[in-house]
Amino acid sequence: MNHVVIVGGGVAGLELATRLGNRLGAQGKAQVTLVDRGAAHLWKPMLHTLAAGTGDGRLQRVPYLAHAAQHHFRFRPGPFTGLDRTRRRISLGAVRAEDGECLLPPQTLDYDLLVLALGSRADDFGTPGVAEYCHFIDSQAEAESFNQALRRLVLRALAGGATSEVAIVGGGATGVELAASLVQLVEQLGGYGARDLHGRVGITLIESGPRLLPAFPERVSAQVEARLGALGIRVRTRARVVAATPDAYVLDDGTRIRSTLKAWAAGVRGEAVPDGYDGLETSRNGRLLVRPTLQATRDDRVFAVGDCASLTLPGHDRPLAPTAQVAHRQARHLSRQLPRVLAGESPREFVHRDLGALVPLGHYDAFGTLGQLGLFRGFLHGRLAHVGHAMLYRRHQAGLHGIWSGSLLWLAELLQRRVRPALRLD
Repeated sequence: MNHVVIVGGGVAGLELATRLGNRLGAQGKAQVTLVDRGAAHLWKPMLHTLAAGTGDGRLQRVPYLAHAAQHHFRFRPGPFTGLDRTRRRISLGAVRAEDGECLLPPQTLDYDLLVLALGSRADDFGTPGVAEYCHFIDSQAEAESFNQALRRLVLRALAGGATSEVAIVGGGATGVELAASLVQLVEQLGGYGARDLHGRVGITLIESGPRLLPAFPERVSAQVEARLGALGIRVRTRARVVAATPDAYVLDDGTRIRSTLKAWAAGVRGEAVPDGYDGLETSRNGRLLVRPTLQATRDDRVFAVGDCASLTLPGHDRPLAPTAQVAHRQARHLSRQLPRVLAGESPREFVHRDLGALVPLGHYDAFGTLGQLGLFRGFLHGRLAHVGHAMLYRRHQAGLHGIWSGSLLWLAELLQRRVRPALRLD
């Protein structure tokens, strides 16, 4: 029986495994295996709320093992460490507990078709001090780590009375959304009696380019910057960070931006693989180069989707942006093409239709564009934009659980908001 191995349980990887499991695994046409270093999936655009404590995430987590059993694929835990294209085999590292105990030894897994859906990470560009003193928000574990540090900062601010500073580098969607969520945290803590916190936690957002959200139209960037300023966030554009120290960011003009807690959300690069990709082509930032069929440029048996894939479509001079929208559409496309490849046919090319992009600013506001849809003059703002952003996640839930189960999960989340605190306080 043919074996399809998918490495990475993010938006693209888990949706693809679910669709192929239901289509191929359930009928015994192929064995489908998902590999991931973690135990559960969480929608990556939700990580900033987990980091700020304005979102819980427990109802949204999807345990891989249980989901695999329900949708006719297998799950193998472990970090992806390397690829042997001649033998059609991948290597997985040991699975270890938090205290370092080895739970599973290193292992290998053979494949007939391989799909790499490893996601991406922020890029520190080798900036001195960033790895040592900054938090990243690229995984559940990193979001939890930031949240723990944030709680300590808030407690110190309440106890000592001194101002604490949070500084975020990166004016893309993650940095903007995290900054707004931190303001929401401070405001909502006031509702629990921590009114003295106002004015004691400062928030600075640093962007090296001339404006925030460079992937959005200038109209969106300008309105988002104005709204963040109205929320009390200090926005610094054209500010290039050249170093991070324990208590500050250092800019290229020598300015020091004091920061008790530092987050890095700038740049995009592919996940580092210890033993490499066995000669597959990658871009300068480590993303896998793929053809319009989503096949690697040097191997017809290897595909890449989502943030780890760098795809420049015909007639375009830049790769598709690493967004959840692109990952979702690529997973859906590949779920239709891999059965064709297993049957000896050639896969069809991926066609992308830009449906726009949306950025929420906590519960305060939201902005976005509708891309090729062109409705509302291509611009969304306020409640309508909030609803549009929420529907992106609901579509992801429906892709994983089906419409009815996805709707029940939505109802459960609404009920949870009625009976649980607005903030994660435990």
